Amino acid sequence: MKQIIVAIDGWSSCGKSTLAKQMAKVLGYIYVDSGAMYRAITLYFLRNHIDWTEKKEVKEALKDIELDFRTNDQNGTIEIYLNDENVEYLIRDLIVAEKVSEVAAVKAVREFAVAQQQKLGKKKGIVMDGRDIGTVVFPKAELKLFMTADNAVRVERRFKELVEKNPNITIEEVAENIQMRDYIDSNREVSPLRQAKDAIVIDNTNLTQEEQLKKALKLVKNISG
Repeated sequence: MKQIIVAIDGWSSCGKSTLAKQMAKVLGYIYVDSGAMYRAITLYFLRNHIDWTEKKEVKEALKDIELDFRTNDQNGTIEIYLNDENVEYLIRDLIVAEKVSEVAAVKAVREFAVAQQQKLGKKKGIVMDGRDIGTVVFPKAELKLFMTADNAVRVERRFKELVEKNPNITIEEVAENIQMRDYIDSNREVSPLRQAKDAIVIDNTNLTQEEQLKKALKLVKNISG
């Protein structure tokens, strides 16, 4: 079975990362969470009071950012490190979620992240999810998936994920955050969220995680043999 690149794009809270992690585990591929990279950059900017509307300030800040993915020996998951600090859980906070789409829309930030993502994909055998993986990062990926689901389902999923960490969060806040991110992601000037022409759509509104994984793996098998 030849190794390929699997590019997964789609709206926020559609289960892109969940599917990507599952596929990578079954296939023995490397999983790269591109969204985690943008979240880590956002965390750095917030911590260091970087004004991401100032081009010069952004370019200088990016010189001091080193991102790395490492395997957690205890549970086998891949976690992101920002300048040698494990920030896997810190980047999931709502404060980061509220700003990540703005930061990810900055041209210099995207160029910085895309360059690292393309470097990771040179040897193939990779599953990467994000907003522009099939259109910008890996336009020649052998398999492109585009994830979608009903808005109400997406809000409910995201709320369940966040309320465990922040019991005070409301479902209205989550709905507003998703709506804002959708708008910014699809309307930004640089690498907007688009479905690649050759992407296969997976609407998982009524699918279980097992059902969508089975569907995705079948697509991989059809391509890689």
